[in-house]
Amino acid sequence: MNTSFSTIKLIRYAVAYVFITSGFMKLISTELANGFLNLGLPYPHIMLYVVVLLEIVCGLFILLNKAVNNAVIPLIAIMMAALLLTKLPSIHTGFLQFAFNARLDIVMIILLVILYNRSLK
Repeated sequence: MNTSFSTIKLIRYAVAYVFITSGFMKLISTELANGFLNLGLPYPHIMLYVVVLLEIVCGLFILLNKAVNNAVIPLIAIMMAALLLTKLPSIHTGFLQFAFNARLDIVMIILLVILYNRSLK
């Protein structure tokens, strides 16, 4: 039982770290922000700030173990959109290249689902 708790805690810390740093980097890195703005999304500047806000706030909720099941839902949506918009286009270069490019997105989706399922118990 103690091992399971520590594992979930480590998953929470890792997931929170990824999303909080990702959110802040989109704010301070013009290269990351420009990449996001060029995805072809409607209202790209507003979408950028919405994603940044969600990543940081939901990351903090996960870090603090508050409303984790609610916090992971928008993050799963963000990761699915990132997978579809930024990684799926690379599938034309081959499945292995796509799998390599999508590895972090896939791992983060899996970890978010684990956190969601764990918070329901």
